[in-house]
Amino acid sequence: MKFHVVHQPAPGHARSPFRVVEQTTGREVDWINRYLDREFLRRVADITLSSYAYELLHFLRWWESVHQTDSIVPGALTDATLLDYVRFQSAEQPQVSGSTVNHRLAVVDRALRIMFPDAPGQAAPGFQQSYWRRAPMGLGRPRPALSRLRVRTPKRTIVPLSVDQVARFWSSFRTSRDCAIVGLMLLQGLRSQEVLNLNRDDLLLPEAQIRVNGKGSKIRFLPLAPETIQLLDHYLRLERPDPSATPLFVSLQGRARGLRMTPTGLRSLFRYHRHTTGIQLANPHRFRHTFASDMVRAGVSLPALMQLMGHAQVQTLVYVQVTPLEVYQQYARAVAQHIRPLPGLSS
Repeated sequence: MKFHVVHQPAPGHARSPFRVVEQTTGREVDWINRYLDREFLRRVADITLSSYAYELLHFLRWWESVHQTDSIVPGALTDATLLDYVRFQSAEQPQVSGSTVNHRLAVVDRALRIMFPDAPGQAAPGFQQSYWRRAPMGLGRPRPALSRLRVRTPKRTIVPLSVDQVARFWSSFRTSRDCAIVGLMLLQGLRSQEVLNLNRDDLLLPEAQIRVNGKGSKIRFLPLAPETIQLLDHYLRLERPDPSATPLFVSLQGRARGLRMTPTGLRSLFRYHRHTTGIQLANPHRFRHTFASDMVRAGVSLPALMQLMGHAQVQTLVYVQVTPLEVYQQYARAVAQHIRPLPGLSS
């Protein structure tokens, strides 16, 4: 049997628009789609629902190849099910990254625990860690717990673009729209999808602000740099086809002229300019990393940077890198301020 993900929007129905179905008959895989419907009721974003559907589809294809059925019956799940799934992924070619394996494990583990609550817990010595779980509100004794199954992943080290690389890449653009898009990533730290989701009324140019609909549909208001305002103003006045259109960034030519720019179009745009300039590291998220590094070097505090970038936890700022020299310089500046009184030294 072959399975795939279909997109079936159903306005007025409380169900996920993403469905996992058998390719030939269109029969739905019940347990997966019931889980997706549950997540839809939680109002997770469509892009998250889509990700869940494809991760569960990958697990389903493995499960069907082993058990010759897409159904999960009582007793079929064992405490080693996810470990067997990890073994399968480790043998895949091309080899998948540890972060991809962990994301699949997290989605599948949650779905199985919710849809099959009586199934045995997953146990994989060496892949899990024991820890003490604190009681709610700190009342009562901590209880022993076991972390979820994970594989080790290398530490992410993403080098920001240099000043010369940014200048060369930016100079290759010929339209105000493209310059404004890069400006929002480099000067405001926006994600590529956040840029594409912008509407015209999200721009509050008189107040030098922008309203951003981030991950998890979380709204944040950001200040706009003067350079960004100038780039946006040029695009709005000179190139945007329909001033009354809702989307901010639209296609400028072809049959899609005036329609919202798509992720495929944005990837194609960056691919073309990487080829033109020879700067292979220049991708939308690299500009966001560069923004974060620039803000840290300028002295912006981590809480302020979290707000600017739409991060809920400081741990997600893992890609902010500083050199040993910068660490020394910042330390020297802090010590020079004599934040704490120094003890007197006897001669």
